[in-house]
Amino acid sequence: MLPDELTDQGPREHSVRAEKDLLSARHAVRASAVAVGFTIVDQTKIVTAASELVRNAYIHGGGGTMTITVLRNGRVGLELTVRDKGPGIADVDQAMTDGFSTGAGLGHGLGGTRRLVDEFTIDTAPGRGTTVTIVRWKP
Repeated sequence: MLPDELTDQGPREHSVRAEKDLLSARHAVRASAVAVGFTIVDQTKIVTAASELVRNAYIHGGGGTMTITVLRNGRVGLELTVRDKGPGIADVDQAMTDGFSTGAGLGHGLGGTRRLVDEFTIDTAPGRGTTVTIVRWKP
């Protein structure tokens, strides 16, 4: 059973405009993962995925939003949608390839994020920003 504070609320949106918002977003995802009963391993996976996405929105997209939605349709999960209005991604296939980075990172970001979750979708185009939606289901 889910706690009342999660069953009675709809999606919760978090602003990602400053560096301090990255930590707040991670804490919000962890709290939601704990509340729905994720194991420590599943908590770590969803928080790591969220951290990568909000960092990308902040660094590459100039900021954005993260929406957390508790899913209940015969099973329980968390859906995170991270949106920015940055320059978009010109070549999604290249961006998903391990080792590719537009910055100083190791290049495991989007591809690594995809491997940490059960569902991954990306909507982007040059000049119109990026929206990434991920879902992690409770086993």
